[in-house]
Amino acid sequence: MKTLFLQPPSFDGFDGGAGSRYQARREIKSFWFPTWLAQPAALLPDSTLIDAPPAKLTLDDVLVHADTHQLLVIHTSTPSFGNDVKVAEAFKARNPALLVGFIGAKVAVQPEESLARAKVLDFVCGNEFDFTIKEIAEGKPLAEVQGIWWRAAAGQLTKNEDRPLLLDMDELPFVVDVYAKHLRIEDYFIGYLKHPYISIYTGRGCKSHCTFCLWPQTVGGHKYRTRSVGNVIAEIKRAKELFPQVEEFMFDDDTFTDNLPRAEEIAIELGKLGVTWSCNAKANVPYKTLKVLKENGLRLLLVGYESGNQQILHNIKKGMRIEVAKQFTADCHKLGIKIHGTFIVGLPGEDQNTLKETIAFAKEINPHTIQVSLAAPYPGTFLYNQAVKEGWLDIEHAELIDEHGVQIAPLHYPHLSHEEIFASVETMYRQFYFRPSKILSILNEMMRSRQMLVRRLREGVEFFAFLKERNAKPMAAE
Repeated sequence: MKTLFLQPPSFDGFDGGAGSRYQARREIKSFWFPTWLAQPAALLPDSTLIDAPPAKLTLDDVLVHADTHQLLVIHTSTPSFGNDVKVAEAFKARNPALLVGFIGAKVAVQPEESLARAKVLDFVCGNEFDFTIKEIAEGKPLAEVQGIWWRAAAGQLTKNEDRPLLLDMDELPFVVDVYAKHLRIEDYFIGYLKHPYISIYTGRGCKSHCTFCLWPQTVGGHKYRTRSVGNVIAEIKRAKELFPQVEEFMFDDDTFTDNLPRAEEIAIELGKLGVTWSCNAKANVPYKTLKVLKENGLRLLLVGYESGNQQILHNIKKGMRIEVAKQFTADCHKLGIKIHGTFIVGLPGEDQNTLKETIAFAKEINPHTIQVSLAAPYPGTFLYNQAVKEGWLDIEHAELIDEHGVQIAPLHYPHLSHEEIFASVETMYRQFYFRPSKILSILNEMMRSRQMLVRRLREGVEFFAFLKERNAKPMAAE
């Protein structure tokens, strides 16, 4: 079947392909590559991939493809599900014979509920869905396809046998060829990465058990399954041929540094290619490994610190010691490795004192840039189940974004309200960035590069416009 892989039109600036979670509008507009759609698309060379939000495509723009395709596959999420269903309904209304399926963590953990709520859906996928979609597109009867829930002709919902996780990751074809065929890479930008950039996965899964993290608890699993070093390097070589304009490669594995010897081996090969690259990392990589990575093209590490309070880190099973994180960060500063630090406010155990502690911690370790998110209890995570059980989340009002795609604060505690958690995001941003030393650092960065000057000015305008809009709306779920 002629297959259309679609990231649907949504709110202006809505990033449905967010690397690990937090599908939402951000303070500064950014877009991740739709790798979760590109990977199954790579298995079907005649398929089409459309990522509507970064391409600024409307429903009318994409709806014409209903006439020329027989299978529609939409990547959905808990925040975007309602909108995605409306898009699917529009496609089905235009082409009633169209087979429609959803992929993503939302339907993987709530398959029966999703099918019941969205009559337009013929099937939903669980776990990894690459070869699942390939089999469906090739005409295999739904009753025989592993890893799906589906709607039979009589309307009954049926669960098939689960599909085992893919262990040989080299079986997957390169996604960069799909990027080249269907996407304009200049449409994708992240505030802390060089532009244009490309992101790929060199493996799936994460051995950590952080209670809030979406992919390992839903579709990726806790076993870090990796591509061979040669396979990764071959894709980077291919990407260089296809995109000579790329300034940076981002490895979006949940934690690229889970396997230190492999990370070093890949780095050494990347060094031979002379490319600039970045990756996700835990705040515990030893100095020796950091030095090898830096000497072979590493520019930046994306590090999830989450909180500056040790008890909160224990509460979320982060497996990180504050003192270790401080030493790691100092080592990165010494080696000249930039850090984009991510923090989450409103996690279990949070109060006004821990919020202050996290702000002080962020200022002390001083990453180059930060991202502050609201604790988001996604269905399928330990945090979601815990929040429902403890009464921190009103399940009838558990929305993660508002009607404009902006993240809200769904969690609340007896000692900390929705409003206090919501307001702490802006407080942390202001206290971190509005310091003389940080302002001077940003100005120096802008003075050294005209491109960075234009970029930071644009981001500044977006940031303040976002805060103004954010503060004009309800602070949280009622």
